[in-house]
Amino acid sequence: MAQGKFSEKLVKLRCVACKHSNYTAHKNKKVVERKIELKKFCNWCRAQTVHKEAKK
Repeated sequence: MAQGKFSEKLVKLRCVACKHSNYTAHKNKKVVERKIELKKFCNWCRAQTVHKEAKK
């Protein structure tokens, strides 16, 4: 699959509380310019916390 063809990229999601990278998500960088914030379950915290997009 060609990487340059698509504007959708894979980004890491990092827990705000414990700073562990638990998830990855697809982000269309042409449409969404801000950082993604999702409420997901963190295995390290054992709770639902906010996960923000992290740098690679």
